[in-house]
Amino acid sequence: MLTDVALLVLFALVGNLAFGRLGLPGILGMIATGVVLGPAGLDLIEPGILTFLEETKTAALIVILVRAGLGISKTTLNRIGGPAIRMSFVPGLVEGSVVTAAAYTLLDLPFLESGMLGFIIAAVSPAVVVPTMLDLKERGFGERKEVPTLVLAGASVDDVVAITVFGVFAGLASGGDAGIGHLLVAVPSGVLLGALIGAALGFLLLALYRAVRMKDATRAIVLMIVAVVFYDVAELPAVKEVVPIAALLGIMAIGFVILERDSALAHDLSSTFGGIWVLAEMLLFVYIGTEVKFDALDAGLVGVGLLILAVGLTARSIGVWIALAGSELTTRERLFCVIAYWPKATVQAAMGAVPLSMVLEGRMTTMTEESGEVILAMAVLAIVVTAPLGAIGIKFAGPRLLTRG
Repeated sequence: MLTDVALLVLFALVGNLAFGRLGLPGILGMIATGVVLGPAGLDLIEPGILTFLEETKTAALIVILVRAGLGISKTTLNRIGGPAIRMSFVPGLVEGSVVTAAAYTLLDLPFLESGMLGFIIAAVSPAVVVPTMLDLKERGFGERKEVPTLVLAGASVDDVVAITVFGVFAGLASGGDAGIGHLLVAVPSGVLLGALIGAALGFLLLALYRAVRMKDATRAIVLMIVAVVFYDVAELPAVKEVVPIAALLGIMAIGFVILERDSALAHDLSSTFGGIWVLAEMLLFVYIGTEVKFDALDAGLVGVGLLILAVGLTARSIGVWIALAGSELTTRERLFCVIAYWPKATVQAAMGAVPLSMVLEGRMTTMTEESGEVILAMAVLAIVVTAPLGAIGIKFAGPRLLTRG
C-alpha cells in the first residue's frame, strides 16, 4: 500500500509540474491525476487507497485552514470584518436560491429536491480557494486592503451556510420538521459556537505549549490532533442535528488565537504546516479527481446543466458585488473577489451522492432514485467546470487585478 501511495504522489507531482510548465495552476494537474488514475479513468487506484484518500482529505483541509488562521491578525480582522461577514452568506444564499429556481424550472425536479441541489452547488470550495489565497498573500498581492484574507474569511463560513440550508431541505424531504426557524437559529449559532470553541482550543494549546517543552514538529502534531478531533466531533450526526458547528471557522480561530498571543510561535508553526501542505495538497486534489464520476453525467443533462451553472455563477457574482457594497475595495479588487468565489469541488465531491444514498437506504421515501442521480450528475458537472475555471481565473486575475504591497 505504501508503494501505491508513493507512486500516486509521484504522478501527482508530475501532473503539478506539467500543468505549471503550461502556465496553468498546478492543482489542476493533481486533480487530473485523480481523474485519469481513478474510477472515472483507468481505474488503477485500489479501493483501499481510495478509502485512504477519503480519510486524509479532511486532514489536508485542516492543514491549510490552520495555515490560514495563523496568518490572520486581529487588526486585519477588524478591517475586513463587515465585508467578510456579508461574503460568508450573501453570495451563497443568492446562488443557492437561483439554482433552486432554475432546477425546479428546467429540470422539473420537485421543490425540495431542487433546494438540495441548489445548496450543494452553492458551496464554494475551500480546498481551491484557501491555498490560492495564501499564495497571493505570501506574494504580497492585495496586501494593503487584505483582499485575499477577506476571501479566506468569507469562504470558511460559506460552506456552513450552504450545508445547513441543504440539511433543512433534506430534513423536509425525509419527513422532518426543520424549517426556516431552525435555519435562522442554526446558522448564526453554529458560526458563533465554532469560533468560540476554536478560540478556547487555541488558548488551551498555548497553555500546553508553555507548560511542556516541545519541538516545532511535535507542536504541529498536537495541534493537528486537536483540530482533527474537533472537526470529527462537529461532523457527528448527533451534533449536527442539534446545531451545525462551523468547524472550518473554528480551526482558523485556533491559529488566530495563537498568532495574537505568540507571533513567534505562530510563525514557526506556519512554516511547519507549510512543509506538511506540500504532501497534503497532492492527496487532497487527487482525492477530488477520483470523486469525478463521468458515468453519472447524462448527455441530455449536460446542456441544461451548464446553463444552470452559468446562471448560478452569475447570481453568485452579483451576490459578491452586493456583499462588497460600501467597502473600500476598488472595482478591480471586487472583480477579483467575484472570480475567487467561483471554484467548487470539496463539498460537491463529499455531498453530491448524499441524496441518492438517502433514497437507496430508504431514508427519503418521497424522493425518487432518478432525482438523486440528477443531483449527483450536477455535482460532478460543477466540479468539472468550476474548479478549473476558478483556479485558472484566480491564477491570472490575482496578479492583474490586485495591487502588490
